[in-house]
Amino acid sequence: MPAPPSPAVIVVGIGADGWPGLGGSAREALRDAEVILGGARQLDLLPAECGAERVAWPSPLRPAVPGLLAAHAGRRLAVLASGDPMFYGIGRALCEEAGPESVRVLPHPSSVSYACARLGWPVEDTEVVTLVGRPAAQLTAALHHGRRLLVLSAGADTPAEVAELLRDRGYGPSRMRVLEQLGADIERHVDGLADTWTKPAGDPLNVIALECRRADGALRLSAAAGLPDEAYEHDGQLTKRHVRAATLASLAPAPGELLWDIGGGSGSIAIEWMRTHRSCRAITVERDPVRAERIARNADALGVPALRVVSGAAPGAVAGLPAPDAVFIGGGLTVPGLLDACWDALPEGGRLVANTVTLESEALLAERYRALGGELVRLAVAHAVPVGGFTGWRQAMPVTQWSVTKTGELP
Repeated sequence: MPAPPSPAVIVVGIGADGWPGLGGSAREALRDAEVILGGARQLDLLPAECGAERVAWPSPLRPAVPGLLAAHAGRRLAVLASGDPMFYGIGRALCEEAGPESVRVLPHPSSVSYACARLGWPVEDTEVVTLVGRPAAQLTAALHHGRRLLVLSAGADTPAEVAELLRDRGYGPSRMRVLEQLGADIERHVDGLADTWTKPAGDPLNVIALECRRADGALRLSAAAGLPDEAYEHDGQLTKRHVRAATLASLAPAPGELLWDIGGGSGSIAIEWMRTHRSCRAITVERDPVRAERIARNADALGVPALRVVSGAAPGAVAGLPAPDAVFIGGGLTVPGLLDACWDALPEGGRLVANTVTLESEALLAERYRALGGELVRLAVAHAVPVGGFTGWRQAMPVTQWSVTKTGELP
C-alpha cells in the first residue's frame, strides 16, 4: 500500500510553556519546516534550532490565508497555533482553504482543558464563550444562575469588560477568576466578584472562569422562547410573550438555520430564534429606522449582537438577502408581492409563519391556507386583572396564525 501524500501544511498547537511543552512529532515538524507562520508571540517561543523562515500573521488574518498559502506553495510549511488549532483556532481556516486532506494538525491541550484542570470543572459540563474578535454582548445569552462559564479573552482589558457587563445584566454577584498564562511557569490566577472588580489589567493571555449568580430582583431570562415582555425596549410593536412562544414553536428553529423576520417591530422573534442555539442566524427587516435602531439595542442587551437588521420596506428590502430556512411575517401581509417574495425565497422544506390581528390580512391567510394547507390557528390570551375588589379576565386581541412548510408554489 503506498504511503499517504505529505500534507501541504502541518499545524502545530503550542501552549504558553512553549518549546518544552511540545511533543516529539511537533518538534520534528518545526525543525523540518522551511517556513513557519504564526503570531509574533508564538514565533518568539521557538528556539534557534528551528531555522525556518518565520512569517508573522498579518491583521486581519482570515482574508490573508489564501495568499499566504499560495506564496509558500511547494515549501515545507508549518503553522503555529495557540493550544488546539481546531478549537476557535486557525486550523478551521486552513482546512477550509487547503482542504482537510492537505492539513495535518498536531494539537496541544487547549486553554479550556488547562482551565478545567485547574478549577476541577468537568469539560463536558462547562460552556465556553469566545470574545476573541467578537462583542462582549454575546456573553449575555449564556448567563444563567448557577452555570459555570469559561470566557476566552480578547486581551488584558477583557476581564474588566466582562465584569461591567455582568453588573449591567444583573449578574454582579458572580465569581470571576482570571487564569493567566495557563501552563507556563508564570501562570497566575486572580479572583474576585464582578460587583467589586477593580483589578488592574493583567496578562493579555488569559481565560475568565465565571460562576454565574443572579442578583436579587434581576430579571430572569429563560433559555426557552417566551421571554418576559419587560425584557424588551419597545413602543408597543411587540409580539407578546405567549404568542411569541407559540410563534417560535411553529417556526421550529434548528442549529445553523437562517430566519427572515419581516416587520421586526422590536426584534423579539428574531432575537429568540437566535437564542435557541449559538449557530442560529437571523435577518430582521424593519421599515421604521427608529424601530430598526431599537431592534439592534434589544439584540445587544439579550446576547445576540450578530442579528442583522435591514432598515427598509419589504418586499424590496429582501432582494439579494441569503436564502432563509424559515420566514416570519409579523406585519405588512397586504403589501403587494410581499407574501409571494417570501415564499419564492424559501427552499423546499422551508417554513413560513405569518401572524395578523386584522380581518383583511386574516382573509388573505385563509385564502392561502385553502390553497396550500398548513395550519391555521387563532391564538387568544386573557390576563387576570383587578375588577373593583374582585378579579376578572381582560382579553387581548386574538391573533390569527398561518404556518406552512413549502412543498409547492403559491397560486
